[in-house]
Amino acid sequence: MPDLWSGRLPGGLDPEVRRFSSSLDVDWRLAAYDIRGSLAHVAMLQATGILTEREAHSITDGLATLLDEVMGGAAPWNPEAEDVHSAVEEELTRRVGPVAGKLHTGRSRNDQVALDLHLYVRDATRATAAEVGRLARALLTQADAHQEVVLPGYTHMQRAQPVPLAQHLLAYVFMLSRDRERLWQAYQSADRSPLGAGALAGSTLPLDPERSRQELGLAHLYENSLDAVSDRDFLLDYLAAAAQCMLHLSRLAEELVLWSTREFGFVHIDDGWATGSSMMPQKKNPDVAELIRGRSARTLADFVGLATVMKGLPLSYNRDLQEDKAYVFHAADTVMAALSAMSGLVAHLTFDAAAMAKGLTTELLATDEAEALVRDGLPFREAHARIGVRFRDLQDPPAADRAAIHASLHARDRKMGPGPNSVRDQIAKARRLPWDIGEIG
Repeated sequence: MPDLWSGRLPGGLDPEVRRFSSSLDVDWRLAAYDIRGSLAHVAMLQATGILTEREAHSITDGLATLLDEVMGGAAPWNPEAEDVHSAVEEELTRRVGPVAGKLHTGRSRNDQVALDLHLYVRDATRATAAEVGRLARALLTQADAHQEVVLPGYTHMQRAQPVPLAQHLLAYVFMLSRDRERLWQAYQSADRSPLGAGALAGSTLPLDPERSRQELGLAHLYENSLDAVSDRDFLLDYLAAAAQCMLHLSRLAEELVLWSTREFGFVHIDDGWATGSSMMPQKKNPDVAELIRGRSARTLADFVGLATVMKGLPLSYNRDLQEDKAYVFHAADTVMAALSAMSGLVAHLTFDAAAMAKGLTTELLATDEAEALVRDGLPFREAHARIGVRFRDLQDPPAADRAAIHASLHARDRKMGPGPNSVRDQIAKARRLPWDIGEIG
C-alpha cells in the first residue's frame, strides 16, 4: 500500500528512514482502540451522507472482523507498516477492496491517534484504580485485624509516640484514596473526543464530531481543533497519578524493608514473597518491596520524559508526539504490576506484636507528661524543658506501663487521632470509599 503522502512525495521513503520513523512496535497496542474509533467514524460518515449505506456496511464488517482478530491476540498483519493506523487500513483494503480508502475521509492521523490515546487512558485509569482498591482492601484487612497492636511511632526515624499498627496502616490507605482521586481526574481529562479536528483545522466536509463523540461514549468534545490534536495533558495527568501512586508504594516498601530486619523485627514476610541469597544460606531478602521501591523511579522518569517532550512544542501537531506512547504504556505496566505485587505482599504479612511492644518505652510518654504539667498551669515551653531534662542522659529508657500506653491512646481518641474509636471510624470510612472509577463516575 503506498504511503498516505505518496501523491506529494512519490519517490517513497528511504528504508533507513522508514525503520527509524516506524512506531508499529509500540503503537500496535492501540489497535483495538484504533478500530473502535474507525467504527465510530464510519457511522458518522454514513449518518452525514458522506458514505452510502452499502459502503459503510462493507467497511464496518471488515473492521469488525479485524477487531475480533486483534482482541484474539493477532500480531500486525504487515510488520513493515509504518504505524498501527497504516497497518489497519492496509489490511482492511486487502479484505474489502478500494472502498476502504474512504475510511480516512475527513480524518487525519493527528486526530486519530489522539482519539486512540484518549480511549486507552480511560481504560488504563480504570484498571489502575482497580489495583489501587485491591491494595487498599488488603491494608484494611490487616488494619482491622491489628487494632489492638501498638508500636512506637517515629519521626526522624527516632521513637516518638505510641500508635496502633492499624493507625499506621491506615495512613497508606488514605494515601491510596488520594491516588484514586487523581486517577478519577485523569479519567475525566481523557473522557473527551478530538475526532473531527482533522490535521489541525477540521474539514470542509459536513462532518458531525458530536455524532462521533456519542458513538464512542465519550463525555465531552474539544472546543478547539488545534488544542484537540496537540493536547497531551490527559497523558500527563495519568502519568502524574501513576508517579504519585508509585511514590506511596515506595514509602510503604521502605518501611516493610526496615521492619523486616532483625533490628526491628516488626514484620515477617511470607517465604513465598521473599527470596534468598545465592551465596549466604541464612538470608531471607525482601526483594518484592525493594523492587517496588526501585521501580518508582521508572514512573517518575516517564512523567518527566513526556513533560520534557511537550515543553517546547508549538501548535499544533509535531512528530515529537509519536514518543508519547512509550512513556504511558511503560508507566501503566509498571504501576499496575507494582500495585498487584504489593497487594499480595501485604496480604501475606505477619506482624510481631511482641517485637513492637519492646519499643514501647517511657520516652514515648514524654509529651503526655509535659501536657499534664500544662493542664496544671505550666507554660508548655517550661513543661517541655522540665521533662526534656529527664531524658537528656537516659540511654536505655525502661518499658512503659501497658496501662499508661493505652491511656495515652485513649486521651487522643478524637478525629484523626490514634485512639480506638477514631481508628474504628477510619476503617469504616475507608471501607465506604468508592475505590473503582466506575463507582465514582
